[in-house]
Parts: sequence; structure tokens; C-alpha cells
Amino acid sequence: QDLTGDGGVRKEQLCPGTGQPVPPSASVAVKYSGYLGNWTKLFCSNGNSKYPRLMKLGKDITLLGLEIGLLSMTKGEAAVFILKPEYAYGQRGCPPSIPPNTTVLFRVELLDFIDSEECDAFFELTYEQQDRLPLEKVLKVAATEREFGNYFFYKQRFKVAKDRYKRALSILGRSSSSKAEQSQINASKLLLFLNLSLTYLKLERPDQALKYGELALEMDQGNAKALFRCGQACLYMREYSKSRDFLARAQCLQPFNRDINNELKKLARYYKEHMEMEKEMCCQMFNPLNS
Repeated sequence: QDLTGDGGVRKEQLCPGTGQPVPPSASVAVKYSGYLGNWTKLFCSNGNSKYPRLMKLGKDITLLGLEIGLLSMTKGEAAVFILKPEYAYGQRGCPPSIPPNTTVLFRVELLDFIDSEECDAFFELTYEQQDRLPLEKVLKVAATEREFGNYFFYKQRFKVAKDRYKRALSILGRSSSSKAEQSQINASKLLLFLNLSLTYLKLERPDQALKYGELALEMDQGNAKALFRCGQACLYMREYSKSRDFLARAQCLQPFNRDINNELKKLARYYKEHMEMEKEMCCQMFNPLNS
């Protein structure tokens, strides 16, 4: 398939993907390998990277032919792109790896992408301009930031995920003009509080995990996930009574939830070990008196 009409970028699909093609404003996660003309020499690759970083089209990816190729791809697709020099490294090449006027080949797998057009435009505005935007746009930007956070969370980059979740929260700090608007803002905040609670658990910061879990409960007292997170945080801090209270309330709401029930079993085991340790310490303290 000729993507340019002049043979400048040719595509050979190796594996089809699903969904919509990559939009021009997207950030993409790809696995790639670049070769000289006839597959004889590998000159660049991120194939050994377990979690490829998100790269912004037009900013992190500046090779014209590769950008044209990516815009033709869908999530999960793998393809080979053959780039003529004018769509790759041009007349000069890129010494010493790439000679002048060289056709290059890229094998690319599109793992994921996030369309960040709304976010890019939003953060170029002043605070006053951001405040004047319709709530619908603000909520969309916050949702995209949360999507970025989720991406980094699942790649186990918890600090980056935490920062993206907090960035989304900062967007939602505006005052609402109606109860309906506030309800929409709170629904978006609730998801972020829950995400931050879990992320702080992964970062081994149970105090912060508890803080965001309790903020979620302020918005929804019957949220089983928030109760569960608070119970986990308290157990981590060895606050066994508080942990039992949160987990028991969560279990009342979801009696067949395996995670909640397993956490209660863990609590019982930890509490038993704690009491045995306390008993042993008391015995050691009083043994000299008895003797």
C-alpha cells in the first residue's frame, strides 16, 4: 500500500488492528525496529523495552514517513513501512549510522494510543480562559488525563500515574453554577480519588491511600471500593481495628467479593500474629520477676 501517492511511504500490514486510526494529535506507545534498505543493518530499536514510553506525534516522532505510517494504523496493528530518503533522513542521512540518500525500513507494532488534542489545547490557555470553558470540555480533559494516568499505572510507573491523576484533579477545582454541574464534577473526582488511593498503596504510602479513600467516602459513603482501599491502608499501617471496620462495611455491601474476603482473612492472620507477639513480649518482661 502506497500511503503518499509517489511511493515515498509503502506499507505492508503484518497483523490487523482494531478501532479507529491514530489521530494526528495522539500520543502513541509503539514497539519499533529501524533497518537500512534491505534488512541488513539494524540502526534503532526499542524492542527490549518492556514498557515503551508514550511518544507525541510531531514532537517525539519527527520522521515524516514514520508519522504518515502511524496515522494509518489502528490499535494492535503491526506493519512494515518502507521509507524513501525524502520521507526519512534525506540527502544528508544521519552519519555514521545512515548513509546519504538511504531508503530505510521500520517494523512497527502499535500497542496503544491516547488522543490528547483536548488536553494540549486546554493547557495552552490561561487560568481565566480555562475557567470560562464549558464544563463538558473540562470534564473531557480530566478524563483524558485520567486515561494517561491509567496507562502509566498499568505499566507500573506509579509516580507518573499519580502525577497525572493529580493533574486531572487540579482541573476539576472550579466552582460549579448548579447542583447538576457539581454532581458531574464529583463523579469525575470520585474516580480520581479511588485511583489515587490505589496508586498510593502501590507506592507504599498508606497514609495518603487512606486520605484519598476517605475523600472518596465523603462523596459516596456506600462505595465498597473506597471502603476496601481504606481497609487495606489501615491494615498496612497495622491499625487493625480501623481496618476491620472498613473491610466489614465493604463486605456488607459486597458479601461475595473475593478481594474483600481475602483481605479480611489476611487481617485475621496478621492480628493473630500480632497478639501472639504481644503475648510473647509480656512473657519475656515478666519472666525475670517470676524467676
